[in-house]
Amino acid sequence: MYPDENRDLRKRAAPLDMSPEEFRRLGYTFVDKVVDLLAEIRSRPVTPGESPTSVRNALGDAPLPPEGFAAEDALARAWELLSAHSLLNGHPRFSGYVTSPAAPVGILGDLMAAAVNPNAGAWILSPMATEIESQTIRWIAEFLGYPADCGGLLVSGGNMANFIGFLAARRAKSARNIRAEGVEPGKLVAYVSTETHTWIHKAADLFGLGTNSIRWIPVDGKFRMRTDDLVSTIENDRAAGLIPFFLSGSAGTVSTGAVDPLEELAEIARRYDLWFHVDGAYGAPAAALPGASAHLKALSQADSLAVDPHKWLYAPLEAGCALVRDRRRLFDTFDYSPPYYRFDANEDEKPLNYYSYGPQNSRGFRALKVWLGLMTAGREGLIQMIGDDIALARTLFREIRNHPELEAFTQSLSITTFRYVPLGMSRDDPENTEYLNRLNQVLLDRLQAGGEAFLSNAVIKGRFALRSCIVNFRTTLTDVEQIPQIVLALGRQADAELRAGL
Repeated sequence: MYPDENRDLRKRAAPLDMSPEEFRRLGYTFVDKVVDLLAEIRSRPVTPGESPTSVRNALGDAPLPPEGFAAEDALARAWELLSAHSLLNGHPRFSGYVTSPAAPVGILGDLMAAAVNPNAGAWILSPMATEIESQTIRWIAEFLGYPADCGGLLVSGGNMANFIGFLAARRAKSARNIRAEGVEPGKLVAYVSTETHTWIHKAADLFGLGTNSIRWIPVDGKFRMRTDDLVSTIENDRAAGLIPFFLSGSAGTVSTGAVDPLEELAEIARRYDLWFHVDGAYGAPAAALPGASAHLKALSQADSLAVDPHKWLYAPLEAGCALVRDRRRLFDTFDYSPPYYRFDANEDEKPLNYYSYGPQNSRGFRALKVWLGLMTAGREGLIQMIGDDIALARTLFREIRNHPELEAFTQSLSITTFRYVPLGMSRDDPENTEYLNRLNQVLLDRLQAGGEAFLSNAVIKGRFALRSCIVNFRTTLTDVEQIPQIVLALGRQADAELRAGL
């Protein structure tokens, strides 16, 4: 029966504790295993390409053990499972989704953060962690050309970073006391392009507006929001008695990497008193490059900006970042300080308590791995890596255009889209669209299971495309040159089998 009051708790031994000697021995052992994985990652398949059933079978379905395992055995089992049954997004030929390899210094940063284990919700619980997060926010803003005195915080990823901007906008632009009274049904309206990531569906749904409040503005031939359609839609909504409050532009759309005309969007937002948000979860870091377009650099005019360090700043997951021009907007949106929160006892010097600036109270120390990466690379190192990724994506686009069986679609930032088209088949005949879509879907399934390279997909004007997004400091020219050859081999094989009815 627990608790056992007869136990001598002066000599307590907890099953999760570990002696310094054992921790040192096991730590050295598993650091060596991580080093070996990173050293041999190029020679391994990107993914084992297993089915969900086979992965579940490898794990097994044993119940919680009544008696615990030795830590050494548990760690060995975990490493065996992870190293043999994981997709390796740190592989140099992984360019499927916008997930970068984890910078080694960031891996060590996660270990260090977990060792101290601060709760970064309140300063008194995490004094140095809070100050490091604050400096990290400032460094990111400086790098992007955003005002360095902005407010901000680290969150889990792009959805949450965009949510922060959306909620701050909802609070700032509503005519009613929205925190007490809630959203006025059917009134607030948000404007995004048809290429916007699905975070906007979740935001409108979860935060009381409903998805009918979203206005999907058409895009031009380069997948950028059409400002003429935007203005006419805003005018129509105002005439109908609705309340336009939020305009989001993209600094790198998820499908093609398109950058909306952010300069024009900023001006339109000012004209109609809208909150101007930029979703730069993927593409914002490219604004730091010397040759960045004026449209991309105009993200500096946003009221709020989302950027993901675990995308193009090469931090380990999870690491999203929300920046808000006026830091008071975050406090107005999120602060609740009940009497049992005595985190502001020092009247002489008010500390920074992040629970007042975001939705979480208990918060992990996400900032350390990002801070270490920024410190280790520096501005010039980051610019070099981001520039190299873009150069490799452009090289891939040129390589694809040199192959008669490959059709290049788009290239923007570090995203290239294309498809396989068998020799002799017209690319422009609408009657071939359904077959080519099916063929490229089969090709992608085989590519993702094969382990030689890993791409994802986009749909470009009704055409199913293969999509490569390079945010990978391990990718080299050799890797990029191999992708067309891998795709051609799989495409020819899939075409032959589909035509034969296999």
